[in-house]
Amino acid sequence: MTNRVALVTGAMGGLGTAICRAFAKDGYKVVAAYHPELDKPEEWLAEMRADGFNDFITVAADVSDYESSRAMVAEAEAKAGPIDILVNNAGITRDRFFPKMGRDMWDAVMSTNLNSVFNVTQQVSSKMAARGWGRIINISSVNGVKGQAGQTNYSAAKAGILGFTKALAQELVTKGVTVNAIAPGYISTKMVMAIRDDVRQGIIDGIPMKRFGKPEEIGALCSYLSSDLAGYMTGATLNINGGLHMY
Repeated sequence: MTNRVALVTGAMGGLGTAICRAFAKDGYKVVAAYHPELDKPEEWLAEMRADGFNDFITVAADVSDYESSRAMVAEAEAKAGPIDILVNNAGITRDRFFPKMGRDMWDAVMSTNLNSVFNVTQQVSSKMAARGWGRIINISSVNGVKGQAGQTNYSAAKAGILGFTKALAQELVTKGVTVNAIAPGYISTKMVMAIRDDVRQGIIDGIPMKRFGKPEEIGALCSYLSSDLAGYMTGATLNINGGLHMY
């Protein structure tokens, strides 16, 4: 058991849940941030307790809003203590080919997927630097690396996360704080597994490894990046996509 505190945004989705579980197994105090209108924290907590995870702390926020993010981090610190590890995982999709993409679809994805990284990280990064230790992990996407038709908004936001990661890593590199990004490919979350069978099989056929990734594989990578053994890695993009895209 450690005294370290991990804050995970988008905690109640498939990836967020796996990341929270991985951190709990590492002995961290885990704060799970959720959207007050989109998530069901009591149901999620009951599911976690049924699996033996009894100590998650929850906080609500709309991370696309700066003041809501500020209040959320303040609540997390009041409940758990200073944030040592931040995972910016919150994200949405609003897919449409660009000529028919509404400005509202663009703004929603940019606000939730990219602005949120600024909104939350700014509340904790300087405090980590002052204490001399911290881990910031930003969840991007394979489509932020290679682009994807029908996802100009999503790909732009996720690519922006990669630039943010590299720049902030340079600012914090002498402060004991690492900043890294993970770019997952297709992961077998409930949302992905709900896709029509033939469409899902078509996606799998296009992946060289011929399977989806497991949420636990993303959780394990977050676990490593949060450890002391990852202290020499910063500004990196970790691609975990079954060979879908290599560079």
